[in-house]
Amino acid sequence: MSKEQPVTLGTGAECVDELIRRLGKNITLGLPLGLGKPVRFVNALYQRARDDSSIQLHIVTALSLTAPGGSSSLEKRFMGPFVERLYGQIPELEYARDVIRQTLPENVKVSEFFFKAGSFLHNETQQRNYVCTNYTHAVRDLLAIGVNVVAQMVAPPTEPEHQGKFSLSCNPDLTLDLIPLLREKEEAGTPVAIIGETNSHLPYMGNDAVVEPGSFDIVLEHAPSDYPLFSAPQMSVSPEDHLIGFYASALLKDGGTLQVGIGSLGAALVHSAILRHVDNDHWKKVFDHLKIAERFPVVSEYGGTDRFTEGLYGCSEMMVDGFIYLMEAGVLSREVFDHAGLQTLINRGELSDSISLDTLDVLRREKLIDSPLRARDVEWLCRYGIFHPGVEFKGGRLRIGDQSLEPELDREDARQAIASLALGERLAGGTVLHGGFYVGPEQFYQRLRDLSPQDRQRICLTSVNYINHLYDHAFGDQRLKVAQRIHSRFVNSAMMYTLSGAAVSDGLDDGRVVSGVGGQYNFVAMAHELPGARSVMTLSSTRSSAGKTLSNIVFSYGHCTIPRHLRDIVVTEYGIADLRGQSDEQVYLRLIRIADSRFQQDLLKQAQNAGKVDATFRLPPEWCNNTPEAIEAAIQAAGDREVFPPFPFGRDFTDEELRLGKALQTLKAATATGRGKLATLWHAMKAKDDQGRYRSLLERMSLEKPRGLKARLEQRLVIHALNLTDTPDTGNRTA
Repeated sequence: MSKEQPVTLGTGAECVDELIRRLGKNITLGLPLGLGKPVRFVNALYQRARDDSSIQLHIVTALSLTAPGGSSSLEKRFMGPFVERLYGQIPELEYARDVIRQTLPENVKVSEFFFKAGSFLHNETQQRNYVCTNYTHAVRDLLAIGVNVVAQMVAPPTEPEHQGKFSLSCNPDLTLDLIPLLREKEEAGTPVAIIGETNSHLPYMGNDAVVEPGSFDIVLEHAPSDYPLFSAPQMSVSPEDHLIGFYASALLKDGGTLQVGIGSLGAALVHSAILRHVDNDHWKKVFDHLKIAERFPVVSEYGGTDRFTEGLYGCSEMMVDGFIYLMEAGVLSREVFDHAGLQTLINRGELSDSISLDTLDVLRREKLIDSPLRARDVEWLCRYGIFHPGVEFKGGRLRIGDQSLEPELDREDARQAIASLALGERLAGGTVLHGGFYVGPEQFYQRLRDLSPQDRQRICLTSVNYINHLYDHAFGDQRLKVAQRIHSRFVNSAMMYTLSGAAVSDGLDDGRVVSGVGGQYNFVAMAHELPGARSVMTLSSTRSSAGKTLSNIVFSYGHCTIPRHLRDIVVTEYGIADLRGQSDEQVYLRLIRIADSRFQQDLLKQAQNAGKVDATFRLPPEWCNNTPEAIEAAIQAAGDREVFPPFPFGRDFTDEELRLGKALQTLKAATATGRGKLATLWHAMKAKDDQGRYRSLLERMSLEKPRGLKARLEQRLVIHALNLTDTPDTGNRTA
């Protein structure tokens, strides 16, 4: 829905003036999740609110991105040059920084429905202002909160084929549904404003993401002040992560559908899926070493071990950079079409990509076209490449240039003429990926900018309400979604998992929010509705806290994100637990089987004390090898350690930063307890670098010539940590 052309202005301050003129000073501003926040406009509005206390500003959003800072003095020394290198050219979201500092003025409030994981555990204001909602309910809840302004960064038209239209690019997820609903409010008498801020660095994504300029009331356009996009650095993938990803890759069915989230576990899955496809021999060595087929029969029924000859289709609220790597590797290649009847025929194998007269016969048999062909039939056939674009319907006949054909499918001469002059070569208009939003490393953004027009057309950024559930939507009804999403694997991660089958993904049992529900519940629920679909919940079996190793598989927990009645498949680095349709005793035992062996006996005892497992049950010996040594053996089974690299898709850290990062992580773990701090200080006081082995690393930390007692102590701590961690190949292994 579009109106007249927007007011186009060159500065954020001018846009704020125009906004206040239209709406007054009570502003409830909806901003996109993640990357798409229009920083110049938002900073100008926030600055105006700081200067004018009569403005009441409520910002409602999710995932406000800020550059990492570091909490300790050493972390700040380490992060400073890195942050300058990655973010020095990017303007900071000023409200987001003040939220972290807890210095928002009283007339400004910020509510988010998804946090950067763990970022606000100790921020009481943000914990109180948090809005708990499913991603698919965010539009509804934004309207209920009273949002009267929506502002978003958009990609301006850069090519003639863009025809002067904007692209919502990284964030059509909510905006596509918000725009028409806000216009309805406006027609009912409530003043609203929709604001776009153009940025030429933003990749121009087509299909559903393209909107008319008239969709906006105000556009901030000033190319000289366009800024680079916020980059989310690549995370290292540990051996444990790689094994989790490997097990999950065995659950993918060729010709199926994939949803995957951000983070190291998602990257691990993508890497192993690519390995399965391009280096199947190495992949099968690990598969056989782990005896997956023997130990976890769910793989034989629902997964696969061979290359992806049919390919996968991606349907994911977040288009992670891994989807581009899957596309480049030929894994993400199964095209879906926006017509349920056509898609169903493809699923049944009655239509293929190749076009022939048989294609027309099948379509006629299914009553998708008639004979003689009508104008709407010809238009439809051209749309999907069954007829080539030059075919027209005029005067009851098919026109191809100066040729005129009978539109009959029953007469052999007419059929042969159609075959010779009208038929296309292969189906057109297919999509290999539907996504709702994206954020990632700079190299990901560059890959999106460099996409060929053909590959860009195969990616559709669209409404999250189209992607995340099965209900009818303006872009496609339930029948279409079911037809497209065959053999779906919805892969998401959890922090903890209870023996009864509940996932803990977004919060703690004291009520504090770690991140948010996002779309996880939607995808898990959809996995139970779609024929042949499975929800795959991934998690590391253990975590470190205050110097201790703790199990992430627990007997019970006082909070859950996914309730036990939606339990399905759970994957740790030690295997796969197929929980669907199982009795409680089997659920408990299958989860104990994939727990770290240091905790299995205690978990079993708790289950038996609760009467959930037979008191005579004993852990089989083959279950009790869930150890770090077993993980190392599995990685080595590939025959080459670099088959599972720590940064499979590139990295933003230098070699020196990787060495320092590992040393600082070790130092942080060693000082997690009071006794650890004293021991570390004692050893650090004796640490020296007389041979200058760490000179360049100390220079990187600005500690080569420390001044003052604190700096000298920090130098000794760094040297001590490097003595503990630095080995010849450290720089190539982990961050």
